[in-house]
Amino acid sequence: MSTEIAELVTQAGPYVTAALSAYGGSVLTRAEGAAVDATANFGRRILQSIWRRSSATSQAAFEVALEDAANDSEESDAVAALRHQIKRALREDETLRAEIASLLADPMRPIFSSASVEQNAVARDHGVIFQQGSGTQIYGSK
Repeated sequence: MSTEIAELVTQAGPYVTAALSAYGGSVLTRAEGAAVDATANFGRRILQSIWRRSSATSQAAFEVALEDAANDSEESDAVAALRHQIKRALREDETLRAEIASLLADPMRPIFSSASVEQNAVARDHGVIFQQGSGTQIYGSK
């Protein structure tokens, strides 16, 4: 099961990155933006699914980790804390794990493009770094 969770987190990562780039710390509360590309909106759906299915205590920890990652794009510990919260949620909720796996397996999901993340970042004056080769993801807004 831990391999499955790690794979889901890896697959969701680029979409989460795009969502944080486009929406910043308000990714859970803002309405889907028509001007925001499909990749960022898909990442927002992933994050909202995780948040909705979490307990109140888990929601609070998830929100803190998300806000920290969004506000400090240079802090790899903040990104690691968010990934940990995502893994914890997936580990604790089999239904959530199936929901996220289904979202990621949907052939109609947007195809991730690092160019779309960069365009969102420039268009909204947000910063995001995503290195596909090393798997490093730094989320955040300036």
